[in-house]
Amino acid sequence: MSLFEGNVLLITGGTGSFGNAVLRRFLDSDVKEIRIFSRDEKKQDDMRHHLQNSKVKFYIGDVRDKRSVDGVMSGVDYVFHAAALKQVPSCEFFPAQAVRTNVLGTENVLDSAIEHGVKNVVVLSTDKAAYPINAMGISKAMMEKVAIAKGRQLGENGATTICCTRYGNVMASRGSVIPLWVEQMKTSSPITITDPSMTRFMMTLDDAVDLVIYAFQHGHNGDLFVQKAPAATLDVLAQALKVLYRSSVEVKVIGTRHGEKLYETLVTREEMAKAIDMGEYYRVPCDTRDLNYDKYFVEGNEDIARIDDYHSHNTRRLDVEGMKQLLLKLQFIREDLGLEPRSF
Repeated sequence: MSLFEGNVLLITGGTGSFGNAVLRRFLDSDVKEIRIFSRDEKKQDDMRHHLQNSKVKFYIGDVRDKRSVDGVMSGVDYVFHAAALKQVPSCEFFPAQAVRTNVLGTENVLDSAIEHGVKNVVVLSTDKAAYPINAMGISKAMMEKVAIAKGRQLGENGATTICCTRYGNVMASRGSVIPLWVEQMKTSSPITITDPSMTRFMMTLDDAVDLVIYAFQHGHNGDLFVQKAPAATLDVLAQALKVLYRSSVEVKVIGTRHGEKLYETLVTREEMAKAIDMGEYYRVPCDTRDLNYDKYFVEGNEDIARIDDYHSHNTRRLDVEGMKQLLLKLQFIREDLGLEPRSF
């Protein structure tokens, strides 16, 4: 990772699942310093005691408060912006809070990065931002729009490069179904599934970090990066977990939750019409048209009608064995099954 040699990396939301994964990857790199910025003093204290690493510095603050963001941004070269409200139910009940953190907080981070001469910012987004139907997805879609607009304004030769990475389901991340179902199996409770035929993209935290690094290395202002990923039905995921844990608990179908989709879209067909296939990734460059409203009425793209979205129903589908092998890549699962010692 010579791109980062001697540089300072800031991770907002660095105490979350995603921030932790990025931190672990960069700890062994030639980066000079890693700054963890978050509101959670308890998690920061736990990380500090566990790591005992002088390369990692901790900052308490909130992306909603630009002064605290400015306080951590001085001297930073690269920013990975992961701080967010991302639980669908809580955002649905408190949508204004989602806007304050995911939209306005992101604007604070980007403005501060530009003002402090940061080289590169990668913003973490979600498949729920594509055709959003819930408050979390809508706030993340607006976050993408803010980031892409800032990148477009800076232009190809801007001192700061801003791009987004959009993910599907990151397996075993905090609040996801895998830890919930494992806990249910351990307590001999039924596995609660909203809809067994529902599909979700399946990618590990390591896959997600690979995409972050790829975006840092190859991103242009206003780009959106998506990693191609397999998918599985919730039924297949539950069956694979039951096999691994040798559990015989029943599967209880509880019905779709408010704001939940049957399948997740990673790239809309409008985006696919201009997406560049990079092998393992799609790069979606920003729309560089000027604000000439006539173009929105007299110019179109015939290709869009003939192109499909890239979603979890039409990507490569995992069976129970394939899902089981992917689950075994997760540190959380391997520790649980006694395949490796427990860590922090």
